[in-house]
Amino acid sequence: MKALVIGGGIAGPVTALALRKAGIDAVVFEAYDTTADGVGGMLTVAPNGLAALKIAGLGSDFGDPLRHMVMADAQGRTLGRITGGTSRVVTRAELYQRLRELTVAQRIKVEYGKRLVDVESHENGVTATFSDGTSESGDLLVGADGIRSVVRGIIDPDAPEPEYVGLLGFGSYAENSGVHGDPETMYFVFGSSFLGYWELPDGTIAWFNNLAVPQPMTTAEIAAVPAETWMARLREAYGDDLPAKQLLAHSETVIGAGPLEIMPSVPRWRRDRLVLVGDSAHAPSASSGQGASLAAESAVQLARCLRDIPDLTEAFATYERLRRPRVERIAARAARTNSNKRGIGPITRLLMPIMMKAFGAKAFTKDQNYRIDWDAQVSR
Repeated sequence: MKALVIGGGIAGPVTALALRKAGIDAVVFEAYDTTADGVGGMLTVAPNGLAALKIAGLGSDFGDPLRHMVMADAQGRTLGRITGGTSRVVTRAELYQRLRELTVAQRIKVEYGKRLVDVESHENGVTATFSDGTSESGDLLVGADGIRSVVRGIIDPDAPEPEYVGLLGFGSYAENSGVHGDPETMYFVFGSSFLGYWELPDGTIAWFNNLAVPQPMTTAEIAAVPAETWMARLREAYGDDLPAKQLLAHSETVIGAGPLEIMPSVPRWRRDRLVLVGDSAHAPSASSGQGASLAAESAVQLARCLRDIPDLTEAFATYERLRRPRVERIAARAARTNSNKRGIGPITRLLMPIMMKAFGAKAFTKDQNYRIDWDAQVSR
């Protein structure tokens, strides 16, 4: 069996590696002409995602460890604390590089400059046509081409598009700010607006935040606005909130990470010999902290289904049954978090510790403890 994997970012290589482990050949097709070395911001791979990546062949010796999460308000009061397994905070560029090295080591072919324009399904397989006039045939095609998936539109021309949640992401580093954090701990502050931070080994504070902006802006449009202008808007938005006031005062610049988007429920994940994985099917907001982890899980589950169920239709249906309830539940919780990122009122501030203790921490821990049993037989 040969799989055509569309998308060479994170989900695509993980899918190809998992398929190879299942005994299925895979070729990855990337729309851009070159590799994505050095591209992207920070992300977190949760324990469940690390477990899925381990199945695909990637160790967890990347990024920095994260063991604790603390929720607080802008007056420094702790609203909740979560202690679980070890996550890894990593740049997308480093994770991409590690996956690229692994695909090379396993001799998985990755072709660049292959922008998909059409797919034809026939009785014995699929044929993908690319913008450079070339084509490739295989037994199935996997759309791992992100939140603006071309494959999703081919499967269902009426498929929804990603939705902007009204927040732009920014981040930077603050030195000598007087703000400190416990080792391997990330802090999430809900005040006038949301802010997250953690302390690096050298004492520098890495921080990221969200700014409510009615209309979405691309990363290029954000970059076209002087950093000083964004910094002024952030300082105005946070006012005397702590530790935001200290961090912003000791940061020389700010980097725009882009708009926060979420993928509505996608009605159709599959058609004929085509199927979706990762953000093309389920892109929870970055507020979930689970985007990359869920993509890795889906890649592994798809590979298991194709390994154990000979009929493609049944394999795809089983894969969707295994994945859809989990990813949509996490996406719904992330959507609720987005509303809190715009600022919380006094009633929410009072209730949040109770809600965190009763519901939030339990659900969060359950998601992180999720593990896929690769060796178990998949049944229909």
